[in-house]
Amino acid sequence: MKKSKWSHFFDLFQDVSSERLEVVDHKRTLLGFKRSFSAEPDLMDFLNYLDNLKNYEKSGVPKDAGTDSSHGFDMGRMNRLMDRLGNPQTEFKAVHVAGTKGKGSTSVFLANILRREGYAVGCYTSSPHVQTIRERISLGKLGEPVSAKALNCLFHRIKPILDEAVALEKGHLSHFEILTAMAFKLFAQENVDFGVIEAGLGGARDATNIISSSGLAASVITTIGVEHLAALGGSLESIAMAKSGIIKHGCPLVLGGPFLPHIEQIFFDKASSMFSPVVSASGPGNRSVVKGVSKSNGKPFQSCDIVIQVERDFKLLIELFDVKLQMLGIHQLQNAATATCVALCLREQGWRISDESIHAGLEHTYLLGRSQFLTSTEAETLGLPGATIMLDGAHTKDSAKALMDTIKMSSPGAPLVLIVAMASDKDHMAFAREFLSGGQLEAVFLTEVNIAGAKSRTTSASMLRECWIQASEELDIETLHDGTEEYQKLFGNQLFCSEGNSNHKTILAAESSLPVSLQLGNQILRARTGDQTGIIVITGSLHIVSTVLSSLHG
Repeated sequence: MKKSKWSHFFDLFQDVSSERLEVVDHKRTLLGFKRSFSAEPDLMDFLNYLDNLKNYEKSGVPKDAGTDSSHGFDMGRMNRLMDRLGNPQTEFKAVHVAGTKGKGSTSVFLANILRREGYAVGCYTSSPHVQTIRERISLGKLGEPVSAKALNCLFHRIKPILDEAVALEKGHLSHFEILTAMAFKLFAQENVDFGVIEAGLGGARDATNIISSSGLAASVITTIGVEHLAALGGSLESIAMAKSGIIKHGCPLVLGGPFLPHIEQIFFDKASSMFSPVVSASGPGNRSVVKGVSKSNGKPFQSCDIVIQVERDFKLLIELFDVKLQMLGIHQLQNAATATCVALCLREQGWRISDESIHAGLEHTYLLGRSQFLTSTEAETLGLPGATIMLDGAHTKDSAKALMDTIKMSSPGAPLVLIVAMASDKDHMAFAREFLSGGQLEAVFLTEVNIAGAKSRTTSASMLRECWIQASEELDIETLHDGTEEYQKLFGNQLFCSEGNSNHKTILAAESSLPVSLQLGNQILRARTGDQTGIIVITGSLHIVSTVLSSLHG
């Protein structure tokens, strides 16, 4: 293996070989960053089957594929598959959740509210899983991920049907379509009361959009932002139109928001044409506030008040005080308020849902990789004893801003080192600008991880560095990088930790090795901040979060 360009600096602090990256005095090695699925041998047949299908998470989504046009995904393919499986999506009430950001968190908030009331709930999420594909399908009153045994048994039972469908569709059935069909089949098999379904891409032409109006309890659209722009028509308006495709005739629509006025009007117009009542979680009668951030058993939570008072279409009222959300940030409070509005809509339709169940369901919701602080034991396992480490899957301009706002709220004034890896189809410049203009960055290490198990969508560390350099120049923010004379002097003299010489300019560095990036980032942070507690923030994709957590728990 090629020796890391950083190894002569790295050797100043630890007896580490860049070829083996073995952390002295720790039982685990950083070789654990290579993800492995061998921990679930029962699923190997199923995972291999999925790997042989088209996976847009690996390859990227074709232009206009999510639009309701001749270029969009063929919904007939998904409908034919569900026909062959007996249309399991008709056997439970569904809540369909779409949106650029927040749809996964909102789905899990709602699922936990319903479980607290005693309902059997199936929850299907389209966000990249963090440790196992089973996370995408949770079942029953406890909300545990589907067991490997149950998933494997279903797969082998319906495999002849899947084989026939793949053949008849000439190989066009995708990884996501098969997984979605299996989730619906599991929900029907387990006799769930509700299926909470997170859309994948857009809405109108998404594989999840096979739920009829008679089976739909509510549609939810959380936010609209610039992501998957080419696949969804090229504008915010076209993205909104694609997501409005989940609105069904006569079924309530819950809007998260806040939205730009003309974007919100697109949803109101579509709902009006479908005779669907609309509830807005960002309406004038609603008030959600974060009162403070505290810790319980070493884990942070934010204490919130959520007051919903809706007069239009439905008359909804609830006052929730001192809700202790484990999901941090104003954006998560908004997701909680949106889920609360959905629960109230269901209650208005006759479903039994108490205020107490809503309160408890919100408090017991937690997702890996969303403003997640590692424990001291986990930090030590990574070879970073004493470090404060946060994981967050932010990968858009809006989610970068939300993450910075969350850090400022939970750890005001904390100096930061970022470890960033991103997919190639993201807006790297906008992402960089949010961080560069938002906080005290000591260093940013641009690194690489596989995206959905493959390199095809991985952005090189050097390309990310160029984006961050350009963003810093546009913002007129001075940084240290290998194109500056000061950087060459500092690093040439092995003085990259010298506070006086660097004048606290942010260091921008490309390092393809994630473990090396973490070790160097930690050393820079400790040397520059002294006794002040800084934070190492690992972000840019749920895939880098997954890589780190897999190394801890694999």
